[in-house]
Amino acid sequence: MSTPVIDTDEASVEQSSVREAVHGYVSRVRGGEIGGLPAVLGFLALVVFFSIMRPDRFATALNAANLLNQSAMIVFIAMGLVFVLLLGQIDLSAGVTAGAAAAILAVLLTQRGFPWPLTILACLLTGAVIGLSMGLIVARMGVPSFVVTLAYFLGLQGVMLWVIGEGGTIPVRDDTILAIMNSNLAPALGWVLAALVVGGYGLVTVLGARTRTRAGLPVQPRSVLVFKIGALAVLLSAALAILNQERSVNPQLTSLRGVPVIVPIAAVFLVGLTFLLTRTSFGRHVYAIGGSVEAARRAGIDVQRVKIMCFVICSTMAAIAGILFVSRDHSVSPSTGGSITLLLAVGAAVIGGTSLFGGKGNVRDAVVGGLVVAVIANGLPLITSRSAVQFIVTALVLLLAASVDALSRRRAAATGRV
Repeated sequence: MSTPVIDTDEASVEQSSVREAVHGYVSRVRGGEIGGLPAVLGFLALVVFFSIMRPDRFATALNAANLLNQSAMIVFIAMGLVFVLLLGQIDLSAGVTAGAAAAILAVLLTQRGFPWPLTILACLLTGAVIGLSMGLIVARMGVPSFVVTLAYFLGLQGVMLWVIGEGGTIPVRDDTILAIMNSNLAPALGWVLAALVVGGYGLVTVLGARTRTRAGLPVQPRSVLVFKIGALAVLLSAALAILNQERSVNPQLTSLRGVPVIVPIAAVFLVGLTFLLTRTSFGRHVYAIGGSVEAARRAGIDVQRVKIMCFVICSTMAAIAGILFVSRDHSVSPSTGGSITLLLAVGAAVIGGTSLFGGKGNVRDAVVGGLVVAVIANGLPLITSRSAVQFIVTALVLLLAASVDALSRRRAAATGRV
């Protein structure tokens, strides 16, 4: 008779813990710690809206794959920008850095005949060197990042014109480079990778909970942990079910199925950069500097080194975006990475929840914000052919995100959470 009593007590404790967890989350949101919640809700609302307005064109497997590819370049630049924004700094040159690195890759690959691994390495080194030079000027000389990166924004456009030639275009025909943005995983491989992702996430979650328990730290209820793992499994399964559908207009000639190759590549960078920010001393130092530079300096943090590294990471991620530009466009021109690329990337980071004031945000914000920007750019043309509407709507969404950030900070200060 004793066993049922124990089970009932455990169930009651579990239910109580779940209620406490939910109540705690609601309290944090009310206190100003909203994170990326507005961006997630906005993304879902936009998807539902465009799906209702144009179900025949927006809510299709082909458009879903296109949406992921369209957002890739912006997402990669935004992921790098998060590191700089967390410091309370800005990088206005990230877009043209992508273009300059892409130009180096195209020249070495097409005109000089270098093998693709060396050209990718040269592209990444170009981005790292650009970030290193900017970081040194900002951190060691104390020049405001706005001025430094604005100068690089202008100068790198000149470098691109010098390397490519005014009005010139360098074609790229290497199959490996082009496959990055134009190939898909086999459907079976997609399911295998999804299973590995869910299993890995579950393992990390369980081990993390056990570690916190042994250390005497609070742990989320088991039902909450199971819900998170299950939600991830359902989300990935739904995405795979959509992307594994035949998307080709003429499947008898060419089959088009599976997850775009860029998706697992982006996932690897998301996990790696998130680990860097949340599980290492470097990441803790980034947040500390963003919270208060003087306090971080007094705590013994090498502020200059952290600033330099953040600019290097930002520009290197921009260089990776340059590779994606080359792969998508099959060429490089003086306009690569220009126009509103930077503005959309900054907008993606801010819309996702990264604060312009520094100290708040994560890499996931860039992915969610990039998807929001991509949905707007993808869905609006299906409703109206007026490009002015797209600019206005994107501007309003960005302004709304910045306003939410400011209001949440004010709310957090009023409730004593900052």
